[in-house]
Parts: sequence; structure tokens; C-alpha cells
Amino acid sequence: MATTTNTPRRFIKLPKVKDYTSLSTSEIYRRLAAGTFPTQITLGPKSVAWIEAEVLEWCDALAAQREVV
Repeated sequence: MATTTNTPRRFIKLPKVKDYTSLSTSEIYRRLAAGTFPTQITLGPKSVAWIEAEVLEWCDALAAQREVV
């Protein structure tokens, strides 16, 4: 399987997502439902993770909005 970038993918679990964003679990899932947060990847029947780069990009985009105002 070919990758489109040279950056390795790193999957992170919910506790790390919460650390990066300072959001609660329920707020993360509210934003997922609203389509305003990166979607998770299903790793197994009871396991999901996020792509670290996507979560960090989301954080950067939020910080950029602050700078524009």
C-alpha cells in the first residue's frame, strides 16, 4: 500500500486527544456529530483512534481563528 505523504501516521487514543485539545469526552463527541472535529478511525469492534496530525491541525486552525479576530 502506497502512502501519499512521507509523514508516518500515528494513531492516538482518546486520552491523548483530550490532552491535546483540553476538551471533555462528551464535547469531543458533540463536535464529531456536528462535523467540526476530525473523525476517528475504527481499529476494531470496540477500539477507535484519531490520526495525530489531523487533531494537531484542528488545534492549529482553532488557534489561527483567534489570531484573525
